[in-house]
Amino acid sequence: MRIARFTTGNEPRYAIVEGEPGTEELVVLSGDPMYIAGKPTGERLPLNADNVRLLAPVIPRSKAVCLGKNYEAHAKEMPYRGPAPEVPMLFLKPNTAVIGPDDPIVLPSYSQDPQLEAELAVVIGRLCKDVSPEGAEDYIYGFTCANDVTARDLQRREDQWFRAKAFDTSLPLGPWIETELAHDEVGITSRINGTPVQTGNTSDMLMDVMNAVSMVSEIVTLLPGDVILTGTPAGVTTVHHGDVVEIDIEGIGTLRNPVIRRD
Repeated sequence: MRIARFTTGNEPRYAIVEGEPGTEELVVLSGDPMYIAGKPTGERLPLNADNVRLLAPVIPRSKAVCLGKNYEAHAKEMPYRGPAPEVPMLFLKPNTAVIGPDDPIVLPSYSQDPQLEAELAVVIGRLCKDVSPEGAEDYIYGFTCANDVTARDLQRREDQWFRAKAFDTSLPLGPWIETELAHDEVGITSRINGTPVQTGNTSDMLMDVMNAVSMVSEIVTLLPGDVILTGTPAGVTTVHHGDVVEIDIEGIGTLRNPVIRRD
């Protein structure tokens, strides 16, 4: 089931997305189904209607936890940080970094090498602490596309990644949450202006989704709506003002964002 968060100009609402690409409809729900048993209101809206705008499908309640170097090929393309570690590197992004589909990625003034990173994002559905890999599935609400936009030049020269990873608009999420996904083997692609730059598969992850949720839950308590980013395949590429970036994950959909640099 695909769950979208959207607006028609007023407060955000939620809907089930039905239909094939290009003809999708929003089956509007009475509330946020992550927290209450939202029921269809009877209202249906074409997804491509002029007054419908998709929002980020979730704003993390407290944090987005990100796995670094969870694909060996990506680790090899960043030799300045050494090989892939036994345990993926972990860092946080604040919820103020989150934007939704078609929202602009605003490049930070202090970076000349901002790069895209296509990632599968795991959305937590219930309070999660010290869970086993075998039990982790029970705590997952669903999955969405993520772009871990990174100021690579800052990451190269600074030991702490806060300026490189946490700036506003550095975490596009969307277009919706897919609650059922065969996450162990789905394709991940990123494109810049229609040209593929990353092509990978979650089967290449060094730590799979279930083990990632378990590991993170040993460190921090995960709250409903928190997000775990599971790492990016090789091919991370610099983006520029005027580019349009697309993140496509098999079984979910396509997350699209324009890129701008403000004077």
